[in-house]
Amino acid sequence: MEVLTYPFMIRALLAAVFTGLAAPAVGTYLVQRRLALMGDGIGHIAVTGVALGLLTGTSPTLTAVIVAILGSVLIEVIREKGRTSGDVALALLFYGGIAGGVLLTGLADQSAATLNAYLFGSITSISWADVWVTVALATVVIAVSAGLSPQLFAVAQDQEFARVAGLNVRFYNVLVAVMAAVTVTVAMRTVGLLLVSALMVVPVATAQQVSRGFRATLLLAMGLGTLASVGGLTVSGLVSADVNVAPGAAIVLLALAGFVVAWPIGMLLRRRQRLAEPFAADPGVGLADDTDHTVVPENHQHEHGDDCGHPAVPHGDHVDYIHDGHRHAPHGSHYDEH
Repeated sequence: MEVLTYPFMIRALLAAVFTGLAAPAVGTYLVQRRLALMGDGIGHIAVTGVALGLLTGTSPTLTAVIVAILGSVLIEVIREKGRTSGDVALALLFYGGIAGGVLLTGLADQSAATLNAYLFGSITSISWADVWVTVALATVVIAVSAGLSPQLFAVAQDQEFARVAGLNVRFYNVLVAVMAAVTVTVAMRTVGLLLVSALMVVPVATAQQVSRGFRATLLLAMGLGTLASVGGLTVSGLVSADVNVAPGAAIVLLALAGFVVAWPIGMLLRRRQRLAEPFAADPGVGLADDTDHTVVPENHQHEHGDDCGHPAVPHGDHVDYIHDGHRHAPHGSHYDEH
């Protein structure tokens, strides 16, 4: 545990916390808009920004931010104005971004290995200057994601409704794209450009398994993203003395492990929710149709009632009780089973 007190680990943990908060915050809106791979597209075009910094001798982080923002705005213009769909526009960023990055890296007399720190992350070598830039940019992203959540959710959920409500849909779409670009460059040193989309999407997918409502999903995703970032970095730091575990890979795999755990829990919760929902009433008679009942003799010893401990579900003119995976409706000497 002593390794966690080293200065480079303190810097890395601080960057991991803010990256883990910011990435799922933006990812929630991308998932809602069915643009889960947008982070990958922006990550690829940010490779061109990194290579441009290497070629010009300026900060690769700064050039990556500028190029990623320009690329994110471009994809929105292509998607809205052109006849190219969102997935094709993303593909254009994938191919053009990575090809441009490799080309410019060669022109800068740098080998492809130079990009590894940006492609796969190098959080343990992050400087205090990089940390403060990460904290500042992530704070802005988190503040905008939370402060404008009603407007951003409305645009992500139903753009036609948002227009009718008087929202500037184009502005909010571009705003989400720019926040995604900033988040990609923020996470560039944490999980790397090739894995950043996982940190933006996987915690959101995990939160959706166990939460109901957009705000609950947003907050839970941010918590899960932070847990995965800090946990993956900690695991990498603790085992680095014995084996070489890349922090970015550990973060993503821990996030995926969280989804694997949450998926069956979500299935169970959804099943219980379906069982607890009342049957739809027949509009012709105003009550539930009794033809969906199976009359079964009352052959179990349990007697249903107000204090029996089983969930009660209103059903037309009577009450059903959830028992042994079925709904029981006591009717005299028998019960109806659904």
